[in-house]
Amino acid sequence: MTQIGFYHLTRTGTTEALPPLLTRTLGAGEKAVIWCAAKPMLQELDKALWQVATPRWLPHGSEGALCPDLHPIWLTTGEDSPNKARFLFLLENRTCTDFAAFSRVFDLFDGQDPQAVAAARERWTAARAAGHSPTYWKQEAQGWTRGG
Repeated sequence: MTQIGFYHLTRTGTTEALPPLLTRTLGAGEKAVIWCAAKPMLQELDKALWQVATPRWLPHGSEGALCPDLHPIWLTTGEDSPNKARFLFLLENRTCTDFAAFSRVFDLFDGQDPQAVAAARERWTAARAAGHSPTYWKQEAQGWTRGG
């Protein structure tokens, strides 16, 4: 069964929270696909990931890039995963209707936005209703703490 984690962003935005999670993903020998809801977030994230030097350089691609299957991180506004990533990152209240293609899902949501929190609760309930056992992670000053 797919591991689904809900990541409650309370201290930083998405572009700051993602690099350490992606670094761990690549460090585990996995590929990632990031589903953005809109082009502005994809473009902001694309720029931010190219600027990351530490803890690790994060090579990535998106629509229009050559050899999409070779990119360790793929950014999209669709539901594609040409790199056959097993780790899915959902941003901007994106949903996934079929988790079977993924071993792990990271659902990042903005804790400062009441609508985003409410939408995350709905996704949590849907995941549980589908038989999954989602986990909750709260952003701390240094990393994440698993909640109850």
